[in-house]
Amino acid sequence: MGIRKLNPTTPAQRGMTTSDFSELTKSKPEKSLLKILNKTSGRNNQGVITCRHKGGGSKRQYRIIDFKRNKFGVPGTVKSVEYDPNRNVRISLISYADGEKRYILSPNDLKVGDLVQSGTDSEIKVGNALPLNNIPLGSLVHNIELVPGKGGQMVRSAGLSAQVMAKEGDYVTIKLPSSEMRMVHKLCYATIGVLGNSDDKNINIGKAGRNRWKGIKPTVRGVTMNAVDHPHGGGEGRSPIGGKPQTPWGKPAFCKTRHSKQSDKYIVRKRK
Repeated sequence: MGIRKLNPTTPAQRGMTTSDFSELTKSKPEKSLLKILNKTSGRNNQGVITCRHKGGGSKRQYRIIDFKRNKFGVPGTVKSVEYDPNRNVRISLISYADGEKRYILSPNDLKVGDLVQSGTDSEIKVGNALPLNNIPLGSLVHNIELVPGKGGQMVRSAGLSAQVMAKEGDYVTIKLPSSEMRMVHKLCYATIGVLGNSDDKNINIGKAGRNRWKGIKPTVRGVTMNAVDHPHGGGEGRSPIGGKPQTPWGKPAFCKTRHSKQSDKYIVRKRK
């Protein structure tokens, strides 16, 4: 796991960096765990763009990831560490004792040949999944459930981890990477360890075309548009926004526009 600098044979490659992929042990994915990934380019079923700046990108297949970790009491062996084009963290192929294979998110220090297990009586070691109630205070965890049995929804990106801070009644308080403190039910599962590929945030893409490979289209600022295209547009030369910042459709931007969620009552300390 490291960063490789490219020789500046073109202007775009000057300063460009990429992962060295040294932690990968297999180049081709497990066929039984692949699924066709259809592109929508940010459009709904009527062809109307509902999510801007999406489109194009390299073709890729979806790897079915086991976020639930519900093979309780069945030990599994790490067969390989692989690249996943759909996320910035690496994935590990687990072969269980009953013959089933599954992909999991790959934490640091999980190597080929290691044993992993999930369940209430699992050992406290990297890669094992346990209920939050069975995890000691101060432990670093990832892939945390919000609803028991639903599968991990929090802390799933490269280099991230959350910390178990306190236990009281039916809830466990965890500190998320954003510094938010949140209560989660004690029966929710989490996986021990810090997710790998932490250098991903330090990669310099080097050129705009590399974002197009990912399916990300350019974002144009409103102040550079004409007045007919955006509330910030128009004017001779560079001009200030004038009034409050707005979206292209005249709604307020850079402010809170949603009502509080039902689950906000479980937040002990907000991230801001």
